[in-house]
Amino acid sequence: MAVAVTSISSQYHKFHPSPLAFNIESSSSCFATKAIKLSNRRNSSSICRSLRIQNAATKQAKSPAEEDWKIKRQVLLEKKVRSVDVKEALRLQNENNFVILDVRPEAEFKEAHPEGAINVQIYRLIKEWTAWDIARRAAFAFFGIFSGTEENPEFMQSVESKLAKDAKIIVACSAGGTTKPTQNLPEGQQSRSLIAAYLLVLNGYKNVFHLEGGIYNWFKQGLPTASEE
Repeated sequence: MAVAVTSISSQYHKFHPSPLAFNIESSSSCFATKAIKLSNRRNSSSICRSLRIQNAATKQAKSPAEEDWKIKRQVLLEKKVRSVDVKEALRLQNENNFVILDVRPEAEFKEAHPEGAINVQIYRLIKEWTAWDIARRAAFAFFGIFSGTEENPEFMQSVESKLAKDAKIIVACSAGGTTKPTQNLPEGQQSRSLIAAYLLVLNGYKNVFHLEGGIYNWFKQGLPTASEE
């Protein structure tokens, strides 16, 4: 009988593992499942970090010219430099003694300009071709200023010799630019006239407006024009 009992007992344990064995197996399985989940979370976290790093790396950085314009635009907004269209500019010129300050190159101004406008070019041609001048051309090209021009270092001096600080001024260039954001240009579009307006308000001019649409639009609308040919 003892043998039979032993045999039954061994057969029972063969097909029915002990509670202790079951608990060990269950715990091992549980640990394995947790380890897999933890590994998956780590892998997922690693992939997310990798994507964030890749996105940061592929995000296009702003050029020095764009960063510079962003600062200028902020000053123009803080100083409340208002833009006016060409017909409003003509009315202000005729009725409120506003002066149109044409900042295009002198040759363009002489060819044609709004009647009564005065000219102080904000950029001037680099006339020399020394190694230094060639290097300066390359530097200005880097900032998006082409046609062999450079900032006119006498711009403010010339303006102050022609216009008092309390003068009412509408600054104009060819295209005009804008401080208004658009979908494609969230910082607006810089221009020579807006850069000139920025310099004017920095130097104490209080009544500074900006010609929206530029002198090109003035000509297009057929408004009074003069030339010095």
